[in-house]
Amino acid sequence: MELVEMVEMAELESALNLRKIGFIINPIAGMGGRVGLKGTDGVLEEALRLGALPMAPAKAARALSALVGLRDEVVLLTGSGELGERIARELGFEVQVVQVASGEVTSHEDTVALAKAVVAQGGELILFAGGDGTARNLVEAGIFEAGLPVVGIPAGVKIHSPVFATHPEKAGELAAGVLNRTGSATGAKWREAEVLDISEEDYRSGRVMTKLYGYLMVPSDRGRMQNKKAPSPQSEANAHREIALEMVAQMEAGTAYFVGPGTTTRAVLDALGQPHTLLGVDVVLDGKVICRDASEQDLLTVQSQHPCRLIVTPTGGQGFLLGRGNQQLSPEVLRGIGRENLMVIATQEKLAELKHQPLLVDTGDPEIDALLRGYVKVWTGFKTAVMVAMR
Repeated sequence: MELVEMVEMAELESALNLRKIGFIINPIAGMGGRVGLKGTDGVLEEALRLGALPMAPAKAARALSALVGLRDEVVLLTGSGELGERIARELGFEVQVVQVASGEVTSHEDTVALAKAVVAQGGELILFAGGDGTARNLVEAGIFEAGLPVVGIPAGVKIHSPVFATHPEKAGELAAGVLNRTGSATGAKWREAEVLDISEEDYRSGRVMTKLYGYLMVPSDRGRMQNKKAPSPQSEANAHREIALEMVAQMEAGTAYFVGPGTTTRAVLDALGQPHTLLGVDVVLDGKVICRDASEQDLLTVQSQHPCRLIVTPTGGQGFLLGRGNQQLSPEVLRGIGRENLMVIATQEKLAELKHQPLLVDTGDPEIDALLRGYVKVWTGFKTAVMVAMR
């Protein structure tokens, strides 16, 4: 046998021993967040017109970077171009393209077809970047019935489903942990997790009605996987009013206050007798709303004209303070706010639901995330506050 043939045979044998991991990116996931559209479903053209940029590829790259040390051991089963191929090749991974995008702009049909192809090609795990809609695509593709576990890279706007890691890096760590174990992914510890979603049309109208679409198998790692989002109970109304009175008492003339989404923050605007956007960011100046449902650019404009502070509450059950449902509060906006002007509010009941877990931030900018880490004062009533860890 000639030397060239021997080398080719050795390369083939090596390739046959590679672990097969599915890698799926929904490149348009989360694009509507910073421009105030609360999602991308059905409004992609509007998001692009408003200047929205892709968020998911960069987050997928952050996750995949955790696997760089294992890239000689794996081949990524992925889709062409922005479906995963570009990011995977840029990071030096062996790539097998198993699905070609059907058009210049990818669709949910591409995601479904890619997921099915990963199963057909013998993938042992799917690492995917997107939001609740992308998770629904995997359910539609029959991933749960096929017995294939997944790890979600959070890249959408809402992300109610507990099938995602808390941060992109944590998703990569979880996938790496599976690969570092002897044997296949079936030897790891997994649990069933709900795939939940809401109508983005209802969401933009301030109505939140969550629906169960199915289940996916995810790692049994409560520390690195996010929880299911929980609504605030009606019984917290009095606590909300007390917190709102404290926030109003602290407001200073000439300072603009960015009031984030949620029922806890809504009480602040109710106390002022002002209209509110339940699932958006409103701006208050001298007791009056001067901008409703603000986009990132709206907030940056206000920052150029006034000193600003931010009033925000963590998501119930999950504990995310920034990076879930409030992407208008972008790294650029937060840099201008500064940690010292962050005003966090939450009821004692909401904090108790977190079971002493820290508040979470996932802004998309590691530098800003690092700046925000540490302990933060959380106002829980009138002249009442506690210190809570944030990471």
